[in-house]
Amino acid sequence: MATNPDKYKRVAYYPGCALEGTGHAYNRSTKVVGKALGLDLVEVKNWNCCGAMEVKNIDPKIQTYLSSRVMSIAANEMGFDTVMAPCNGCYHNLKKAEYDLTNDAKSAEVVDRLSKKAGHETYQAGQVETIHALDWIKDSIGEEGLRERVQNSLKGLKIANYYGCMYTRPRHIFPEKDQGPGSESTSKPHFMDDLLAAAGAENVDFPLKTACCGGAHTLSDSDTSTKLVLNILNAAEASGAEVIATECPTCHSGLEMHQIRAEKRLGRKTSVKIVYFTQLIGLALGLSPRQVGLHENISDSIGFMKSKGIA
Repeated sequence: MATNPDKYKRVAYYPGCALEGTGHAYNRSTKVVGKALGLDLVEVKNWNCCGAMEVKNIDPKIQTYLSSRVMSIAANEMGFDTVMAPCNGCYHNLKKAEYDLTNDAKSAEVVDRLSKKAGHETYQAGQVETIHALDWIKDSIGEEGLRERVQNSLKGLKIANYYGCMYTRPRHIFPEKDQGPGSESTSKPHFMDDLLAAAGAENVDFPLKTACCGGAHTLSDSDTSTKLVLNILNAAEASGAEVIATECPTCHSGLEMHQIRAEKRLGRKTSVKIVYFTQLIGLALGLSPRQVGLHENISDSIGFMKSKGIA
């Protein structure tokens, strides 16, 4: 059921760095799905990196400022009250910045000082609501609305929905979650399950929905990342999944790259395909594999989808 159909019909879009790089297919599929659903994304002007992992580890208050600048532009220069961030890292960092500005006077002081030095209006906590791409579709269109628009059902496709660890952690920066019926759960997230079921897919019982893929350690400790990814891939296949649906560019890239690395370095081969949830919804809406960027995926998603009669 759509809970905010009007509010989320037109939102400020913050793609973040990854969606202009390794996550380009996510960017492409998010935009075309939005257009197909009649939703309007207006990219945040002159946006910057949210601080991701590197800046946050050096000085978390500077990371708070970087995230606040994105929200300030959306609110004070573009007039939006909602920012949609499809990347888990960006979504998490903007939500954390909102929490820090509300609860930590020192963070608010640093943000105000840096904002004035940079020459833009200081972001005030509460000016915008940050939502994920899952919230955006779930609350503006809903399962029923999506089901009505399906032209090419995902029936017969067995999917393990993988949310990653930053979508729900730490719980205190996501006050809208765990609020009962209709809200997202931090322990057992279900928004992606709900949407893909509405598109006709069969969601398998997947126990590692929020397990860490080791994305933050890919460069510093590749072997650990490969082992963490292999746990996820094996669990998905053991659950009967043919596809792992993702909603984070770092998780998606990590699963695809370490799937190959696991076979080369550890001799452990898995065949489950890694596909963005927006790509799957796009296919269900009748969009072509190329329109949703399926050709950009590392795993042979197009060949598989064709074998299932979906592409």
